[in-house]
Amino acid sequence: MIRVFKHYIPFSLIVLSLSEFIIFVMSIELGASVRLSASSNSFSTELPYASLSFAVVMFLSMTSMGLYQHHLRDGRRGMFIRILIAFVMGFVAMALLFYLFPGIFLGRGVFGLTWIFAVIGVSITRVTYLKIVHREDLKRRILVVGVGQKAALIEEQLKRKTDRRGFVIVGYVPINPVDSETIKLNTKYLIKHDMTLFQLCEIHDVDEIVVAITDRRKGMPVEELLDCKMSGIDVIDLQTFFERQTGRILLELLQPSWLIFSDGFAHGTLRDIAKRSFDLIASSLLMLVTFPIMLLAMLAIWLEDRGPVFYKQIRVGQNWRLIQVIKFRSMRVDAEKAGAQFAQKNDSRITHVGKFIRKTRIDELPQLFNVFKGEMSFVGPRPERPEFVEQFSENIPFYAERHRVKPGITGWAQIRYPYGSDEKDTIEKVQYDLYYVKNYSLFLDLTILF
Repeated sequence: MIRVFKHYIPFSLIVLSLSEFIIFVMSIELGASVRLSASSNSFSTELPYASLSFAVVMFLSMTSMGLYQHHLRDGRRGMFIRILIAFVMGFVAMALLFYLFPGIFLGRGVFGLTWIFAVIGVSITRVTYLKIVHREDLKRRILVVGVGQKAALIEEQLKRKTDRRGFVIVGYVPINPVDSETIKLNTKYLIKHDMTLFQLCEIHDVDEIVVAITDRRKGMPVEELLDCKMSGIDVIDLQTFFERQTGRILLELLQPSWLIFSDGFAHGTLRDIAKRSFDLIASSLLMLVTFPIMLLAMLAIWLEDRGPVFYKQIRVGQNWRLIQVIKFRSMRVDAEKAGAQFAQKNDSRITHVGKFIRKTRIDELPQLFNVFKGEMSFVGPRPERPEFVEQFSENIPFYAERHRVKPGITGWAQIRYPYGSDEKDTIEKVQYDLYYVKNYSLFLDLTILF
């Protein structure tokens, strides 16, 4: 993993994305070379602009289809379906670009060959990637110190093959007899602590040690860990390991001391200005682009039951200030006559138009006005109702800390976890929200939007 602006990105995905970007650039170069003789300089001026435009458009199309996600679990068939859709999107975008800027159009022959070379190049790259990404000899080798409840979380939380891309657990080491009596793991994963940790690391070719001791007051091997650290072996705690590998902060491991001494949760004037500037530009552009869609949605909502088009609701904003969020109404007018409640799957209160605009997230578009006013951000934890915030703050540890930043139209939790409808889902989502609050930056916002 490589950390970019505090956000963890797998090295394999960086190599993959750069390789495919180069393939897109070279596809037009090859297309022009094949179509014309090598001595021709007809496209000498337009070719660099066309190549870069094609590469950027296709890279954004691939990114928007989730093809550079760390935990993409679609398999080979699902991956190539996404690639097909990304190429269709790229074709439409390039056709529009050629229409707006005809000077970079190199002709249908070159354009056709470009797509052929791009498809072949991406297909070969993806097949190669799938073959080598799970090879253990290319993975980071990790030794876990501890065999109790905390160590068992690794086996419980990271079960899938895709969860373990980039690393392999070589084994779990008990630290003392007390720990051995509370083993929570299958004995086949255990490595006897019959020599120093450094000697074990040398034997098993370990790159990193993850400290997962249930109670650090009982026999923490400080001297051995220090020896490993000073010998060039990375040593991290379990919470940091999960943060890096899953993009969330586990509540069951979270301690106030970790929050205090961690390298995140920082604020700065320059970062706030950059984020606000981005929100203003993004919300203004999106309002212009989606204005026709909003007009159609308003008309459809009104025609269905002649009720109000907008739905205003009090939500909790940054630093627990109350804000009035605007949405398109997707439920019956009397939907909450019995009081506030979560929307459920197949909720009978949702109208026919409401089902469509909720599924497509069109109902969220009026919140662009909240962003423009500065009450919300484009990206951030979703704003929740005061009644639920009070309830969750009592039942979920550190839930209130998600309100340290402005709420957003979309967020890290929204793209990493399905739509939630109960407190269990909220617990899962708040772990992603805390990751965002800890590490948020303009780079992470752009990553989420793509």
